[in-house]
Amino acid sequence: MSFVYTTLTVKNLEASLDFYTKIVGLPIDRRFPAGPGTEIAFLGDGETKVELICYENQPAATVGNAVSLGFRVASLAEKLIQVRDTAIPVVSDIIQPNPHVRFFYVTDPDGFRIQFSESL
Repeated sequence: MSFVYTTLTVKNLEASLDFYTKIVGLPIDRRFPAGPGTEIAFLGDGETKVELICYENQPAATVGNAVSLGFRVASLAEKLIQVRDTAIPVVSDIIQPNPHVRFFYVTDPDGFRIQFSESL
């Protein structure tokens, strides 16, 4: 397993991209639409990235509070079985936003969202 990204839900993708590229110095690795009214950008030039996600109709209460840590696993099905054999709450079913990745969320003991993802 490897730590691959931290997700930040933002209210204005352009303003956030400006900050993370010009102030922090992270290059844009990739940027793409992720469904109606949703856009995602990954920043960084190493293995670990910062993921910015912007929803067109994002509720203000979740901006800045929707932080998750993403971990790539070899088999999402095996990880889901492992997690379901514990008391760890599974927050979502497997989600596949595009043909290249699928994932699910759990919460850690403090309520932070942890995403286990599998590249396809």
